[in-house]
Amino acid sequence: MLVHRSRALVHTTLEATPPRTRGPDTILDLAVSQETARKATLLVVDLVSRSSISLESVEHCVTHRPPYRYRAAIRKGLGLVRNGLMSALEVEYLELVEDGHGLPRGDRQTPVAVDGKTLWEDVTYDSHGAAVTVRLDGRATHAMADVAFRDRRRDNAAEIAGRARLVYGWTDVHTAPCAVADEVRQVLLREGWDPTGHREPTCKRCTS
Repeated sequence: MLVHRSRALVHTTLEATPPRTRGPDTILDLAVSQETARKATLLVVDLVSRSSISLESVEHCVTHRPPYRYRAAIRKGLGLVRNGLMSALEVEYLELVEDGHGLPRGDRQTPVAVDGKTLWEDVTYDSHGAAVTVRLDGRATHAMADVAFRDRRRDNAAEIAGRARLVYGWTDVHTAPCAVADEVRQVLLREGWDPTGHREPTCKRCTS
């Protein structure tokens, strides 16, 4: 068990038995306790996107109880969630693969209809002229039987629609972003993306 102590408990504790802190305050306390600003950003994205605590309530908390460190990093995490990113893996893909290698920024959380239900794709590139879907596989949830079945049905629907699909996990994106970017670029070009005027890559791994 890891215990986190907060200097703001007198202001953030709910009247409950046993006493507990409010959800938005807990997220801020955990973010402030991280070793680096980067980890604080990723934690905020993960917790806000996966919990029932609203983005607006956490933003309100930041405004009225500004954290004593990592303020910019925490606000960055909230901004990423507002722009559709739902996990640390999605942040890594955006920054290490797309931004780091001059690829277009795909659309996040694109709705697709499968078996009469609306599901959501992590990244799509239709707005850049290529019918390409990238799925970012967080193993903890995708290993569940109902999620695995949903993903198979989504795969079949994409195949019928003639969409190209690529799937990456944390290890792929975090340890080999250059290889991932190369694959994504190849498929985007094959499916019709025009790289004219594309962004210059900034990845230091490629230039070192």
